[in-house]
Amino acid sequence: MKNRGIAAILILLLGALVLMSGCAKGPETEPYVVGGIFSITGPASYLGEPERNTAEMLAEAINAAGGIKGHPLKMVIYDDEGDVTKARLHVEKLLQKDSAVAVIGPSLTHTSMTVLDTTQKTKVPLVSCAAGVGITAPAAERQWVFKTAQTDQMAVSRIYQYLQKTGMTKVAILTVSTGFGVSGKEQLLALAPKFGIEVVSQEVFGEKDTDMTPQLTKMRGTPAQVIICWGTGPAPALVAKNMKQLGVQLPLYQSHGAASQKFIELAGDAGDGIILPAGKLAIYAQLPDTDPQKAVCKEYAEKYQAKFKAPVSSFGGYAYDALKMLTKALEQAGKDKEKIRGALEGIKNYVGVSGIFNMSPADHNGLTPEAFVMVKIEKGVFKLVD
Repeated sequence: MKNRGIAAILILLLGALVLMSGCAKGPETEPYVVGGIFSITGPASYLGEPERNTAEMLAEAINAAGGIKGHPLKMVIYDDEGDVTKARLHVEKLLQKDSAVAVIGPSLTHTSMTVLDTTQKTKVPLVSCAAGVGITAPAAERQWVFKTAQTDQMAVSRIYQYLQKTGMTKVAILTVSTGFGVSGKEQLLALAPKFGIEVVSQEVFGEKDTDMTPQLTKMRGTPAQVIICWGTGPAPALVAKNMKQLGVQLPLYQSHGAASQKFIELAGDAGDGIILPAGKLAIYAQLPDTDPQKAVCKEYAEKYQAKFKAPVSSFGGYAYDALKMLTKALEQAGKDKEKIRGALEGIKNYVGVSGIFNMSPADHNGLTPEAFVMVKIEKGVFKLVD
């Protein structure tokens, strides 16, 4: 009987401990759920895969350090494969089933434009990793949308600034038919007069096209002094190869969509000599020690390469900056979505991988053209030229 009494007491104590444990895991320690939508597979996988990897790596580090003010960070990530329908379904699932307090991504302009329709209506903060200037502009109409990628408008400005220095004034533009290419083409045409540039030829290619020789043959017969290719995925590398096969001697410039080691691998020898705008991550070792971004880029690059045994890319950097700034907002605002939005809008002088961010009610990207440097591919390596 005595033993039974002791056993009963022990059971009661154990039950109390269980209840106390349950209380300890109450609202004050419940996880903050952040969604991620990236093009992990498909033609744009070289954008989405490093973004997914980076988000998971950073979330792991945040949780190892105690979470966000004691709250674990739970990343729920989906692959949209670069497809707008899948992106829409994923964001609905994140908000309705997973109860995400914010969403990072998508990787592409057209999928971001699709997703932001939903996040705007439901008033959930979205931090896109895509380039199109229209994702966040005008900010008064995109109050719930932010982005970390430098805009295509900035990229065009840097290219045209560099062309001015080299004395080239006549350009031929070859743009992909996706949202990224359409937005880039708009900026290439709109900004040309400002820089004294004349667009003498315009051609378009499909994201999955495997031969651009017809477009390049037309361009070869124009007064163009340089060809500017605007695209993502394997196609821009094919443009470089086709130019070499045709013997086209014009200089080739690419958009920031080609600012990755993957592009260099795909282009092979045809990549040598290509000039493009890129974030400082691509050449951080060539920066002076006084550059505030150098240390940030170095830390991110070394951690990524150590964990994944793969080259770091600017695209992963977009996810890194997005989650870093979102973490700062969550520390200030908790799960209150309106306060998260306000905290993101109030970010000042945040030194990131992609630039130094200064958000405001009028600017939900917070970067300037100085976030880009001009680089040249030389023997399979990006070299800083401006």
